[in-house]
Formats: sequence, structure tokens, C-alpha cells
Amino acid sequence: MEASGHEDGEDADGEEEDFDIEGEETSEGSDLEELDEKENVQADLANITCEIAIKQKLIDELENSQRRLHTLKQQYEQKLMMLQNKIRDTQLERDKVLHNMGSVESGTEEKAKKIKTEYERKLSSMNKELQKLQSAQKEHARLLKNQSQYEKQLKKLQQDVTEMKKTKVALMRQMKEQQERSRASECRRNREIASLKKDQRRAELQVRTLEAQKRQQELILRRKNEEVTALRRQVRPMSGKVSRKLSSPESAQDPSSRGNPGRPQTSGASPSNGARSSPMPMGSIYLKRTARTKWQSLERRVSDIIMQRMTISNMETDMNRLLKQREELTRRRERLSRKREKLAADGADTDRSLATLNEELESLGANIDYINDSIADCQANIMQMEEAKEEGDTVDVAAVISSCSLSEARFLLDNFVSMAINKGLQAAQKDSQLKVMEGRLKQTEINSATQNQLLFHMLKEKAEINPELDALLGSALQAAENGDCSSSDESTPSPAPDGSTLSSDLLKLCGEAKPRGKARRRTATQMELLYASSGDLSCESPTGDFPAPLLPLVERLEGPANMWGHAAGQVPDRERTVSPSALSARAAGVSGSRSPTRVERKQPERSPLNRRKVQEKGPTLPPMATPAQMPSVGTTETKTKGSEYKSMLDESPVFEGHRGVISPVAASKNSRGTRIQCIHIAEGHTKPVLCVDATDDLLFTGSKDRTCKVWNLVTGQEIMSLADHPSSVVSVRYTSSLVFTVSTAYIKVWDIRDSAKCIRTLTSSGQVGSGDTCSSARSLSIPPGESPINQIALNTSGSFLYAAAGNAVRMWDLRKFVSTGKLTGHLGPVMCLTVEKLGQGQDVVLTGSKDHHVKMFEVTEGAQGSITSSYTFDPTHQDSVESLAIHGDVFYSSSKDYHIKKWDVASKKLLQSVSAQTDWVSALGVVPGSPVLLSGCRGGLLRLWHTDSLAPLGEVQGHDSPINGLATNSTQLFTASDDRTVKIWEAKNSLEDGIH
Repeated sequence: MEASGHEDGEDADGEEEDFDIEGEETSEGSDLEELDEKENVQADLANITCEIAIKQKLIDELENSQRRLHTLKQQYEQKLMMLQNKIRDTQLERDKVLHNMGSVESGTEEKAKKIKTEYERKLSSMNKELQKLQSAQKEHARLLKNQSQYEKQLKKLQQDVTEMKKTKVALMRQMKEQQERSRASECRRNREIASLKKDQRRAELQVRTLEAQKRQQELILRRKNEEVTALRRQVRPMSGKVSRKLSSPESAQDPSSRGNPGRPQTSGASPSNGARSSPMPMGSIYLKRTARTKWQSLERRVSDIIMQRMTISNMETDMNRLLKQREELTRRRERLSRKREKLAADGADTDRSLATLNEELESLGANIDYINDSIADCQANIMQMEEAKEEGDTVDVAAVISSCSLSEARFLLDNFVSMAINKGLQAAQKDSQLKVMEGRLKQTEINSATQNQLLFHMLKEKAEINPELDALLGSALQAAENGDCSSSDESTPSPAPDGSTLSSDLLKLCGEAKPRGKARRRTATQMELLYASSGDLSCESPTGDFPAPLLPLVERLEGPANMWGHAAGQVPDRERTVSPSALSARAAGVSGSRSPTRVERKQPERSPLNRRKVQEKGPTLPPMATPAQMPSVGTTETKTKGSEYKSMLDESPVFEGHRGVISPVAASKNSRGTRIQCIHIAEGHTKPVLCVDATDDLLFTGSKDRTCKVWNLVTGQEIMSLADHPSSVVSVRYTSSLVFTVSTAYIKVWDIRDSAKCIRTLTSSGQVGSGDTCSSARSLSIPPGESPINQIALNTSGSFLYAAAGNAVRMWDLRKFVSTGKLTGHLGPVMCLTVEKLGQGQDVVLTGSKDHHVKMFEVTEGAQGSITSSYTFDPTHQDSVESLAIHGDVFYSSSKDYHIKKWDVASKKLLQSVSAQTDWVSALGVVPGSPVLLSGCRGGLLRLWHTDSLAPLGEVQGHDSPINGLATNSTQLFTASDDRTVKIWEAKNSLEDGIH
């Protein structure tokens, strides 16, 4: 058996070595081929780059020579004209002088000849100079004839450069494909290596299993041999020497006679009988089994002791709480008894008060009896636990430890150390989580206190015009004057303590340092609004927060007011005019919280029934700003439509993080000369805003913080936050109560009519999932078979969705939520797209890609499958196309090559091209109601262009960070930027005046 096992092992090793050698040879061969191909492509790319540089230099030199020739031509022509004029003037002057000489009688012929010779000399010199210039002009004409050859050579060089650039692009694409192939081959090789390693581990496991079986068989065989030998000796009489030899192994196996327990012990029958080995492995296995058994018993005992002590500690905590409640109720009963004795001593008209006090005393007595019963039950349970602990000590820890040998003690110590490390790690993790939760609780308490302060400040302002609310506040303050705030206890069902608690809370939150008999309006300062009141209150914390019973107050003031009927009558439902600063009260909760520094007073928790009722009601409504408090964002028509979206606020969607708000922006002095003006700014995202979409009433923003926020443009408030995206939200679109958000390879479809819930999840491969099928954890990886989606667009009717995924655009029929096909033809990822409707019911889809091309697709209704482009616009951009904007019969495209191109949709021709100069344009849009094109670049600059001539009309620094998205509605523009804000812009009247 052993020989056959070794032979099988050697054969397996030989086969593995052969397979490894073959795998290495094939991998080395493929690596060499890939390296050679990669080196060839890189060499071609380097050569083409060098030739492009050389020919570009030649083109520059030819252009410079042409400019020099043109300059020389202008100079010669100018000199020639000057010389001809000079000759003509000289001739005229000569004739004039000769005429004058002839008319003068006193003139002589000699003088006339002298003058004539002088002028002839001048004219001859000028004629010689004229001949030189004419010869230079002839030479220049000859050079101009040669210039046509230079122009032909220049055109040829330019064509060569363009061809080389195309070749360079092809080589780059080829290199990319080679890289992808090498990456795929590397992944395949890694998988093969992993499978080989897995097979190797499986073979090693089989070898170990066979070795263990072999050792077990040897051990069994040795035992059988020993039994046979012992039986033979029992049959034959043994001498004393042999008996001593047989007794030595037994003494070696005795645990009490171990010399070195840390080493595996071996013994033989005698020095002469060395061929027989000792059966000690069985003893070591037995020792490990006993040590493991002891450790398990000790571990169970430790767990039992921990659970018993935790239970007793919890019972003692409940006991202390009940004792404190009993002491407080006893003090209150004593005060009520003294008050009843005082009223009885006063005499007349005290029957009703005495009856009320007797009822309260009876209620307090019943509560004290209930608490006494609870205390007795706790004491009985604690005693029962103590007795069970004494009776249940079945495992004597000291006896177990004292009976351990050295090797067992080491085994137990190792296990105790590992258990201590694990428990310490768990305790440290829980401690860190506790600190984080404490910090969050403290921040929530501070926010809640500030929000409640603002809420009650608004209640005080409304008390002037609402007599019932004024009476309520007055009665509460009078109750605070008569009552003692330290005696309030919400666990008592009597109305008087509740009234005193409510009065003290109203007194503290309304900013009154001393109790007064009448509620008086006092205007709070900014510091009082931002921070809680720090007045001299005897029983409240300086943070100014209020306890839990104020939650029903807020709920009833915003709904049918049937609360406080026992204290101060009914409060009708009134129109809410709460300050926009209290907008985040709903996110943080209006239930109030205890101050971190509050020690004397603790509010008892709500019962599960009340907590369930509050949860069923839902959180309170967010405060709506009145038109006087909130600046106008939309038109009068949009304000009337704001009530349609009030139901969105009523459903209390879940908010992620801080709740945003749209704030007005004051006009700066520098903005007077600008043609557009920022009027509002939306803040709320915690990371850069990547996309934006808008209607006349709603604004949608997507950000790197993995959320899409929905804003109400009428009230200037954030309505909801659509969260749980796997990564950044890169595109968002809205149509008929459905919001589409894009993150990595997924499109989430949200229905925001009733609440913010995801009803579908669409993927780039065409799959449809019901509900939210994405993981809420952040993930940048793209699933196999999927592609990242860069942008989405809807047709004008909202029935079809187009998603730019990879090199294609996938079409979705939103009436059935099915994928109908793809738009194909691009060689690079599609970065942007826009959709327009034709008169024949067709959708015209314009797409811009990283392959520098802009393509047009004509999609008829009901079209399915793969659709190729109907036209590719030429000339192309020199870099990736980043944005498209359509305006009537023309559309505009911008690229990373810093250019904006204007195209005609009907003739499919390039009408104009301008340079943005500063940075590449990342967003385009048309100003509503004006023939003005607006562009946003990576430098944060907004530029205005005339839509007809693309003439620059002005610029403004819109953001300090890159502009990522641009959207418009009927009156306004919206820009999203890396500075985590969305700015709302409005065109000035001077814009149209400047255009016309």
C-alpha cells in the first residue's frame, strides 16, 4: 500500500510539473507576442507623432514666409507710389519754374539752362530709382507665381497632418484594444492560476487525508500487535526481567510520571527491543480531548456568570429607578396633603378644591402602591437569581483549574487570551459606536432646541392676532406662576402636574425669565432665535430645550386642535405662518430632547401604544413660508400651482442628511452691467452637484453625495431627497410625476406623487427590476455585461427614454417599461444627447461622443432593434463632444477643443464655429424668451452669445468651481457646480435691449 501510494504521488507530481511547464511555455509565448505587438504599435505611434511635429513645423514656416512676402509686397507698392508721386511733383515744379523764368524779362538763358540741367539730373536719379523698384516688383511677381506652388505644398502638408492624426487615433484605438486584450488574457491567466492553486490545495488536502488514514491504520495495527503480544505473555509464564521490561512502558504512559509535558513522549519496551515504538500519539490525542472538554466547561461557566450578573445589574437598575419614582411621588403626596390641610383650615368654598385634591391623592396612592408592588417583585427576582446562582454552581472552577496539567493549563491559557482579545475588541467597537451616537444625540438635541425656540417664537407672534392662542399662553403662564416646576411628573395622569409642566416649558421657551400673569409679546433677538434661552430658570437646563409632552402641542396646532382640552379649552386649526428658518424641524423631529447637562429631571419614555400612535400619524408637516416671508421664485401662475405639490410635503419622505433651502441673493454692485443676474441659490448638497432639471414649479438636482433632491420653486423649500444610489447621480429627468435618476449603470424610476419610492430599476443592458434592486452601499464597480450611463433624455411627449450607455444609446418605452432597441454607430462613449420631435411623429435624436462626432438618428414610433445613424455631421470636433442644445431649426455643440459649433438641422451643414477661448464648454442652454445662447465652462464662467451670429454679448463669473449642468424653464436658468450649489438666474430687460 505504501509503495503504491508513493508511486501515485510521483505520477501526480510529474503530471503537474508537465502541465506547469506547458502552461508557462504557452503564457511566455503569448506574452512575447503581445509585447512585440505592443512595441510595434508604440514605435508606429512615436514615428507618426514625430512626423506630425515635423510637418507642423514646415507648415508654420511656410505660413511665416507667406506673411513676409505679403509684407514686402505692401512695402514695395507703397515706395513705388511715393516715388511716382515725387517724380510727378518734381516735373510740375520744373515746368512751373521754367514758365516763371520765361515770363520774367530780366531772366537770362544761362540761368534757365542751369535750372533745367539741375532738374534733369534729379529726374534721372528718380527714374533710375523707379527702374530699380520696377525690377523689384517684377521679382516679387515671380515670387508670387511661386507662391501657388507653396500653397499647394501647404495644402498637401495639411492633408498629410490630418491623415496622420487619423492614423494616430486609429493607433491609439488599436493600443486600447491591445490593452483590453492583454487585460482579458491576464484575467484569464489569473483565473487559470487560481484554478491550478485550487487544484493544488485539493491535492494537498487529499494527501493529508491519506496520511492521516495511514497513521490511523498504523496505530490500529500497533494496538492489535500489542494485544496479541499481551495475550501470548498471559499464556506463557514470564520471568521477572521480562515483567520489569513490560512495566516500564506502563509507567511512561502514566500522566503523573511525565517528565516533560511540553514535548511528545516516546518510550520503548527495552533497549534491546528498539524495533517496537511507543503508542504515545493515542495519549496525546486523549490529552487534547480532555483539555478541550475542560475549556468548554469553563467557557460555559463564564458565560453563565456573565448573564447572571447582567440580569442582576438590570434588575438593580430598575429597582433604583422605582425607588426614585416612589420618593418623588411620596414628596408630591406630602405636599398635596399639606395643601389640603391648609384649604381645610381656610374654610369656605373649598369643597370642589378638596374633592380635586382627594382625587389626586388617591391617584398618587394608587401609583405608589403599584410601584411598591414592582419593587417587591424586583426584590423577589433578585433573591431568586442569587439562590439560583448558588445552586447552579455545578462546575467548580477552582477544582477544574487545580486538576489541570501543564499542557492543559497552556491550552486553557491560550483560549482565555484569545477570548479576552475578542471581547476587548468587541468592547472597543461598541465604545466607539457609543461615542459616535452620543455625538449625534448631542447635535440632534442642540438642533431640536433651536428649532423649538424658533417655533415658539412664531407662536408668540401669532398670539397677538389669535385671541384663543393668547388665552392659552396666558393660562399656561399663570399656571407656571402658581405651580412648582420641580414637582412636575408626566407619569401622573392628573391634569394639574401636566399643566405645571406645560406652563414651565412655555415659560422657558417663550423667553420669560420670571412668571407673569399675562402673556405678552416680546420680539426676540437674533441670538435668542439662533440659540436657546439662557434665562434664570430654576429647574431647566441652559440649552433651552423642552421635554417630550410638547409634541402633541405641535401636532394639534397644525391639525384639529383637540389637545389641552383639560387645561385651557379648544384651539382651532389656523393657517400656519412659520419662519423658513424652522424648515429643518421636521427632519430633526419636533419631539424635543433632553439636554446633555440635565441630571435632576428625566422624562419617562412613552408607552409602546402611544409611540405606535405617533408613528402611525407620521411626523409633523414642514412649515410653509408665506409670500411675505419667502421671496418670489416663480410667476403668479406658478404660485397658484404650489398647492398641487402640498401633498408631497404631507407624506413626509425620508431625508438624507441636511435639508436644503433656496435663499435669495442680493444684487451686487458689480452685477449692474451684467445681462443676467443670479436671484436665488439652492444649498443643501454635501458634495458637488453634477446635473439639474427644472419645471416651472419643481427643481431636481443630482450630486456626488448619491442623492437627488427635489425642490419646490414656489416655497423655496426642499421637498424630498431620493437616496440609496450606488454612486454619484450623473443625470436626472422629470416627466408627469416620474423622476429618472442615473447612477453608474442603473436608472432609478421614482414615483413622487404619494411618497418618494423607487418603482423600477432599469439597467444599461436592458434589464428591468421591480422596485429598488440596487445596493444602498457605495459601489464604483460596474456589473459584468453593463456599461456606465452618461446621460438620459426624454422625448417631448414623455413616452420614450433614451439612455447613453457606452458606445450606444438604449431606447425605453415608458408605457410598458421595456427596452425596444439601441442607437448604434459611435466608436467611443456617448457623452451627451438631446431629442426633438419632427412633424411626421418621428423623434430626432442628436448624440455627441468621445470619438469627436455628432450623429443624428431618426426614430419612428414603434421602431425596434438596432438603429444606425441617418447622418454624421462634418467637419468634426477635434476632441470629445460634451454638450448639445437645440433651438428651433438649428442646434449647437460644444467640445473639449474649446469650440462651439452651430449646425442647421435641415441642411445638415455647419453654419458657424467660435472659440470659447478660456476653457472647454461643459454645458449649453438657450435663455428663455431671448435669442441668446448661454454657455458654462470648467472655469465657472457663463458666456452669452447671439443665437444667430454667435457674437459674444457678455460674460459673468457664475461659480468659483466648474459648471457641470445647465437647465431652463419658461422664465429662469439653473446652473449646477462643483461648489455644491445650484444658482437660479434671470435675464434682465437690458438683455433684449442690447440685442435689438
